[in-house]
Amino acid sequence: MDPLLHEGYDGFRAFVNPLVSMRARLSSEPYLLERVEHGHLIDSDGKPYIDLLAGWGTQAFGHRPAAIEAALMNFLNSRAPSFYPSGISPYAGLLASRLYQRTGYDAAFFASGGTEAVEAALKLVRGATGRPRIACVQGAYHGCTFGSVAMMQAGPYRDIFGPHLPMVDALPFGDMEALDNALADPSLAAIVLEPIQVEAGVRLPDAAYLARLCHGTGERGVLLVADEIQTGLGRTGRFLSSEDWPRRPDVITLGKALGGGLMPLSVMLTRRPIFDGVYGKFALAEAHASTFSGNALACVAGLAALDLLDDAMLADVERKGRLLREALEEFVLPSPLVKAIRGDGLMLGIELEAPDHPCYQFDYLGVPELAAQPAIGMLLVHRLYKAGYISQICGHAWQVLRVQPSLTISDDELLACAHALREALDFLWDLQ
Repeated sequence: MDPLLHEGYDGFRAFVNPLVSMRARLSSEPYLLERVEHGHLIDSDGKPYIDLLAGWGTQAFGHRPAAIEAALMNFLNSRAPSFYPSGISPYAGLLASRLYQRTGYDAAFFASGGTEAVEAALKLVRGATGRPRIACVQGAYHGCTFGSVAMMQAGPYRDIFGPHLPMVDALPFGDMEALDNALADPSLAAIVLEPIQVEAGVRLPDAAYLARLCHGTGERGVLLVADEIQTGLGRTGRFLSSEDWPRRPDVITLGKALGGGLMPLSVMLTRRPIFDGVYGKFALAEAHASTFSGNALACVAGLAALDLLDDAMLADVERKGRLLREALEEFVLPSPLVKAIRGDGLMLGIELEAPDHPCYQFDYLGVPELAAQPAIGMLLVHRLYKAGYISQICGHAWQVLRVQPSLTISDDELLACAHALREALDFLWDLQ
């Protein structure tokens, strides 16, 4: 391995986050990664890994996709400016135009991380409606900046940072009565919803709840915000997961794969009348801004990513999602450790249920700080590392393994993944 990379890993442990480094070592996570070959990660011992997380969704086209690299290199080899002091980036204009063609939303604000897009949406809905109250859904994960944290599921990601942004209320997941009560409040500006609550265990709202949410917000002038940072850009076989909702959301947030896996890029999309209702005066035109919003290099990556994500790829993702689901139901669901499989497209969750035996408990494993959490998910993750698969549990539901491979994964790799999961589950079952 390049000595400079070794120095960098040591520097991360010393100066960035020692506990993250400790977690990786304790779980045998393959973090000493050296290079990429054919979209897959290779560690310092030459062992390849299939990334079932797709880099938490950022590497939807595989690691270091050649088309994104080429687009960035062409830009860097040109003499085009990378930053426009006027704030008028032609690359942002090109990307916003392409997103309009794909989604129908004609107003865009670009940022770097997904949580920045969510923050832009929160400001927009209050400014557009003149109302203060925002509702989200329990189990949410919208990001870690201050407004987003106010909508976070109660727990370690949220609790110690209070008091939180006022007049932000969490509705119980799927509770129709609570939804109706929220909609009856004349101070309600918006409801923010993930099409799939990934961190809560890959949960989807049922059709009746979604219909009431869509019709109720439309009837009462409440803005509907779909946080598609984890589900958008083809993850469910559709460009937007919310395409099949009873009504189109007023605001969409996208991120992760938008930068092609090589550049940080996110966007808030809305309709022009809503946007201009807040920022349509000279004095307010830049009342929400970010220095690197719409920077050339990130937008070049975004344009190349949209080139890859054509109709043929979306149809192939839908097909692969069915193939993966069928393989998991055939090989994985029969395991006595598996309770359920749910999700959509290439965003699936495997819910686990461990026997009441000490070997499946964190305190028995020497981590009493986590005794309240189920250990079965992390045990499965550990076994998958050994088999050459990078995976992880859901942030708010440690008993659920998230399976979200790259959109470009092959059929053979999907089937091999299902077999590897069953072998790992059989090993864990035999621990008793």
